Amino acid sequence: MISTSSITDLGGSITVLASETTGDDLSAFGQDPWWLILIKAVLIFVILVLLTLFNIWWERRVVARMQHRIGPNVHGPFGLLQSLADGVKLALKEDIIPKAADKAVFVLAPVIATVPAFVTFSVIPFGPVVGVPFSDVTTPLQLTDMPVAVLFVLAIASIGIYGIVLGGWSSGSTYSLLGGLRSSAQMISYEVAMGLALVAVFLYAGSMSTSEIVAAQDDLWFGLILVPSFVIYMIAMVGETNRAPFDLPEAEGELVGGFHTEYSSLKFALFFLAEYINMATVSALATTLFLGGWHAPWGIVDLWPGANEGYWPLLWFFGKMMFFIFIFIWLRGTLPRLRYDQFMHFGWKRLIPVALLWIVAVATIRSVSLDGGIDRQYLIGGIGVVAVVFLILFFVGEKEDSDAAAAEEAEPDHEAADAYAGGFPVPPMPAGGAVRGPARSLRQSSPVTTGAPAATDGGERGGTS
Repeated sequence: MISTSSITDLGGSITVLASETTGDDLSAFGQDPWWLILIKAVLIFVILVLLTLFNIWWERRVVARMQHRIGPNVHGPFGLLQSLADGVKLALKEDIIPKAADKAVFVLAPVIATVPAFVTFSVIPFGPVVGVPFSDVTTPLQLTDMPVAVLFVLAIASIGIYGIVLGGWSSGSTYSLLGGLRSSAQMISYEVAMGLALVAVFLYAGSMSTSEIVAAQDDLWFGLILVPSFVIYMIAMVGETNRAPFDLPEAEGELVGGFHTEYSSLKFALFFLAEYINMATVSALATTLFLGGWHAPWGIVDLWPGANEGYWPLLWFFGKMMFFIFIFIWLRGTLPRLRYDQFMHFGWKRLIPVALLWIVAVATIRSVSLDGGIDRQYLIGGIGVVAVVFLILFFVGEKEDSDAAAAEEAEPDHEAADAYAGGFPVPPMPAGGAVRGPARSLRQSSPVTTGAPAATDGGERGGTS
């Protein structure tokens, strides 16, 4: 039986309609014995650590291939133990704490950044209900689930920002502080776009539970019918994880190393671990929400009816997740880093307005589909026309703003600026302009004309010039 319910988004400011299937679909969770819950938690931890070691090796090999290099190939078969060797090297390095650092916060910050990265995987579904080997117990391949599991992931992931900000602030370094502020502004900005991209998924699935969202994609993946949300999420997840080309908090040419400049040994390794686990988290969430989760790709079920049974769905899930991680690596090896103002401008003036417009369109389509009334084809056509008009006005207005800014920069400023305005102790420019270096002054004081003998010193130097 299908009923209409309302989902209140973030403080009740946006109310949308969704179809919700009545019934207790979360009854399979919370019934596991304590030993099985412990085994699941340990397995998730071990898988994430091993996945991090593999992803580091894979990234180095793929980028080396793109740049016509070899990459790690000495330690272990195909160089697979290189990441483990790097981890041991970091653990054995000297642990330095700057004198100006707040020691307690300095030590706690990497832990705050790393722990939420592990916790978010507790609601990710890896597969269907399976039997536990050597026992008669059945359990879902998921640690737990809740009616607001996706919001739980976003909330826990946002806690990791505190670790980065506190790490930059507690270091007692200007560069680290600037890196922490950049990172907080970037992650908060792109979390808004990421959250808005997920609203359309909630509307079509009728639930925020990860297992129910996967079940709603049994016939058709949301990544195909909600393409704008999928694209917005993929862009936002790169900005959320501080990965190239959006790795502005760690811009080596500007901030030395970003928020972790003063960290070494295991504390630096924890920040490194958190980054790669966050990559896996957003990739797993994208797989769950847009690519059908653990469901087998199309065509495989027709050839093999048991593809979605037992432990085989683990293969499909990790295969899709590794596809997104490959996208991360591909972007790092191909695109240059953006300028910070361009990056923030793109997030606030491009992604968020487009996401809001798309939410209005999806909510309207879902409301008409559930209640009937207007023909759906006419509705989609009207929304398309409005979207085209919106984009035209959007880019035309942006072009006018850029032209006005260029014209303003081209106009000479005849008024002398007060160097001490605002209380900043910036000395004024010298009366004769910028101070020239000795080499430039020498060139200007003794010009040499090409193709003609020098006007001076000709006779004294043997008549040559």
